[in-house]
Amino acid sequence: MGHVRVRIRLANPGRRRPVVDVDDALVVTGATLSTVPRALADQLKLQVLGQHTTRTAAGVLTLDQSYALFEYDGRRTVTPIWISDTYPGILIGVVTLEALGLAVDPASGELKNSEFLLLSIFAR
Repeated sequence: MGHVRVRIRLANPGRRRPVVDVDDALVVTGATLSTVPRALADQLKLQVLGQHTTRTAAGVLTLDQSYALFEYDGRRTVTPIWISDTYPGILIGVVTLEALGLAVDPASGELKNSEFLLLSIFAR
């Protein structure tokens, strides 16, 4: 399938500006959370909420956690993110994809609509 790259808009959900347009965010279906580089997190003045240790392509790293507003094709969501000191690009993980109601179509390598689900285990 190759790499899926998309144009997205990022912002700090607690502020109106700045808003950053990214032409080549990489969609990574093997990543749980989305990741932004430290310089972009600083530019958007994203609040660090804590740290989390996770396995990355660069090995096991402890990354700062935050949250950001993502916009793609008119859809908007706020999702948790990691802030990277090693990867210079934007990685879009499955939590962000699902929050936007999107999935990767393996046949075309493009994003497609995905169904939102709500399950009630107490349904009678």
